[in-house]
Amino acid sequence: MKAFRVTGNYADPRQVRQPFSIEFAAEDEEAVKEKALSTIGSKHKLKRWQIEITDVKEISGDEVTDHVVKYQIGE
Repeated sequence: MKAFRVTGNYADPRQVRQPFSIEFAAEDEEAVKEKALSTIGSKHKLKRWQIEITDVKEISGDEVTDHVVKYQIGE
């Protein structure tokens, strides 16, 4: 598995757009995008069209800050 950092923003009723940056472990970028949309949508009760992903970047094990992702990639 590879580690990815997903950045973007989503619609927030209290603000215009709420930025986010989240790390996931997955096989490819499409799986990461799907996981990001699913996770953010369920946590914040948003539809997929309300979430905008601006960047998906593969990161090395040294750059990972999430302990769960580190475990999943074998670091």
